[in-house]
Amino acid sequence: MFQHTPKVEFVRSVWRRATVPVFLCVIALQSGAASPQSEPIPPATVTLRQAAAVRKINIGAAAASPYLTDADYATILRTEFSQLQAENEMKFGVIHPRSDADPNPYDFRGADALVSFAQSHNMVVRGHTLVWHNQVSSWVKEGKYSAPQLAKILHDHIETVMRRYASKVYAWDVVNEAFNDDGTMRHTIWFDQPGIIAGAGTQYIEQVFRWAHEADPSAKLFYNDYDAEEMNKKSDAIYAMAKDFKKRGVPLDGIGFQAHVSLKFDDPAKLASFAANLERFAKLGLELHITELDIRLIDSNPASLTAQAKLYGEVTTLCVQQPACKLVQTWGFTDKHSWIPGFYKGQGWALLWDDKYQKKPAYEAVHDALAK
Repeated sequence: MFQHTPKVEFVRSVWRRATVPVFLCVIALQSGAASPQSEPIPPATVTLRQAAAVRKINIGAAAASPYLTDADYATILRTEFSQLQAENEMKFGVIHPRSDADPNPYDFRGADALVSFAQSHNMVVRGHTLVWHNQVSSWVKEGKYSAPQLAKILHDHIETVMRRYASKVYAWDVVNEAFNDDGTMRHTIWFDQPGIIAGAGTQYIEQVFRWAHEADPSAKLFYNDYDAEEMNKKSDAIYAMAKDFKKRGVPLDGIGFQAHVSLKFDDPAKLASFAANLERFAKLGLELHITELDIRLIDSNPASLTAQAKLYGEVTTLCVQQPACKLVQTWGFTDKHSWIPGFYKGQGWALLWDDKYQKKPAYEAVHDALAK
């Protein structure tokens, strides 16, 4: 996620939460693995995943394994979505909490549970994330490792995690949030503190993409970032890197646009800029994913929910209309389990279901954008 560490706030609490009560009757309709092949578009009674399948795109949600024991959470996840992504359980600090000198340095329990759930319900899995400046294990941050030692740690981490989930995880956010808003490189332990490779610029990003491709040649490899939806200094820097990588054969397959936004994003100029930005990346031959979509509100009154629904529909439509866009994914799906209130004081109500698992107007807007 992004520089302000919003997902860090969530990960501190996710393990403390108990299983929530059941509020909703089980949704009965579940789609199969195959995409429908004929028109017309399914009627509004079908699920998001069935509507998205007609468009030949995935509809996804970030998920957390502790909530899978809640029948309503699990039912919505498996029936409405064709993809899941670990919200926190594949990040370095969670999946690799102990030093490699420890007999059991990795903890795959959460990630394995999510992958198993997905496989049981004909869902695909997207991995998040291999290299990020946040949620790095304390043993790495405090180890005072040299650059070569740090490089070996990261190389071994990428190899171990990706090989475990080879053929089970179809795409990875290999590097997450490596740029500042002004397009400069973010100072991180992996880049220059002390960094994993001598030299400036995007060389360390190139290196980890090559390691990732070696670890699982069949996986799609993505760069993922926030506040890069519009044409701006950050997206310009990402574009320049992507263009260079494609020219030189660096194994970059796609770009993830997080799309954590507020109602301020519902502006014709901003939406047009997002569409133009998607188009220029598409012209590089890259696959495009909307990876962490949520739209935060300052209240839940009917007018706010209506405005939120409108923007959800507009963002989804941008993906539907762009052939290179193959994923619309929300960061969670129920307001009961959202990082927004923990980070944006006084804000929330950002997702498609409310905190009682009731569909909001935003759900219908996404469905309509997929089905129209």
